[in-house]
Amino acid sequence: MEHPVSRALALLELLQDRPGLTGAELAARLDVDERTVRRYTARLAELGIPVQAERGRHGGYRLLPGYRLPPLMLNPEEAASVLLGLLAGRSSGLSVGEGAAETALAKIQRVLPPPLRERIAAVEQTLGLTAAPAAGPGPASAALFTLAEAARRRRRVRLAYRDREDRPSEREFDPYGLVFHSGRWYTTGLDHRSGESRTFRLDRIERVALGETGFEPPEDVDPVQRVVESLAGVPWRHRVEVELETTLAEARRRLPPVVGTLTELAGDRVLLRARAQHLDGVAVMLAGLGWPFTVREPAELRAEVRALAGRLGGWGREPT
Repeated sequence: MEHPVSRALALLELLQDRPGLTGAELAARLDVDERTVRRYTARLAELGIPVQAERGRHGGYRLLPGYRLPPLMLNPEEAASVLLGLLAGRSSGLSVGEGAAETALAKIQRVLPPPLRERIAAVEQTLGLTAAPAAGPGPASAALFTLAEAARRRRRVRLAYRDREDRPSEREFDPYGLVFHSGRWYTTGLDHRSGESRTFRLDRIERVALGETGFEPPEDVDPVQRVVESLAGVPWRHRVEVELETTLAEARRRLPPVVGTLTELAGDRVLLRARAQHLDGVAVMLAGLGWPFTVREPAELRAEVRALAGRLGGWGREPT
């Protein structure tokens, strides 16, 4: 005969999977009577897992948010999905907090059935991602959740921030949304200190507090587009302008917005405007596109292109 505790845990799994099931539905699924269902819900309440019974046509049993997270009853596919998500998040930089992904992985792995644990271990040991994770710490979960709440409720925040030169500042900020891009978390919105749209990296935010002042974002605001455009405009050392002999549609297909801005010119030509810290990398990128191009500025980029052409010519010689 199945132990009553096992039935109570089975009830917990049903409530997590299908909240709102009636007493009759739960009784049928557990193969007990409704009185026993009420006894099982009382047992869960004793364990600190509150269950609410709602009366009426659309009533039923459901879990209430408690003071602690109840045991999660996951089937093998659900557990595998959670673990794979944690593995990918840890590798890509998507996770938040110091070591949170590691401790969550360890907790779930400890309770997995041995065969499934071995399969997950095999994935972990053989998994490779095409994008390298960003170096440095991830954002604090408190900053992430506060900014998400502020963006959803359209509430201004006050944040303490350190820029790329490690200079501290205090700012009033209207966050329009959160963006995860190339291994980093960003928020974009109106910075009241400068009066302009700004993008901030979450790992550089030292603290953030939700305020009482509301705001209305611009119509059709696209946080993702704002972030990639702002990153393309980062004031690196060199300003680059190059005319590409291709169509605007093809240029947009091959060059992501983070590279720079594209402007259509006459005669199937496109003007690329960008910023760069190192011009040798720009020369390699332009050569890799396979299109004829004309460097407007800077003159140093023309020298880098000629130097690259010389190296390629030497590397392409027949072996002696």
